[in-house]
Amino acid sequence: MSLKAYQQTQKASETPSQTEYRLFADVTRALMASKDCDKTDPALHDALGWNRRLWSTLASDCGLEGNQLPQGLRASIISLSIWVSKYSSQVARGEEDINALIDINKTIMEGLAMQSELQQAQSTQETIQTEGVTTQA
Repeated sequence: MSLKAYQQTQKASETPSQTEYRLFADVTRALMASKDCDKTDPALHDALGWNRRLWSTLASDCGLEGNQLPQGLRASIISLSIWVSKYSSQVARGEEDINALIDINKTIMEGLAMQSELQQAQSTQETIQTEGVTTQA
């Protein structure tokens, strides 16, 4: 099986939180790889730009009427997005350290990992109930 076919199959079987986790992991790796770059290095600016786009997309999604996240969480994500944008500019100018952006992303990844585990447990329970199998504690 080709790599592209494998990736398409992987994406088709991922839950939304697994997809978000994977995207955060990719972006965070790029930030970590550019950690020691000079402020003029294109790799740093590419990683910062990618991270900004990720957060901007999340904020835009949280602003949509049909978004099912709790209002408080949506507001927090929008606030974080604004902070990420401003802080990224400071990092690009060499005024701040990139580690805070990495830490924020890792914290979000931890939450997404827990959410994914809960979704998998719920799915397993639904499968057990559907098949009429009972479990004993």
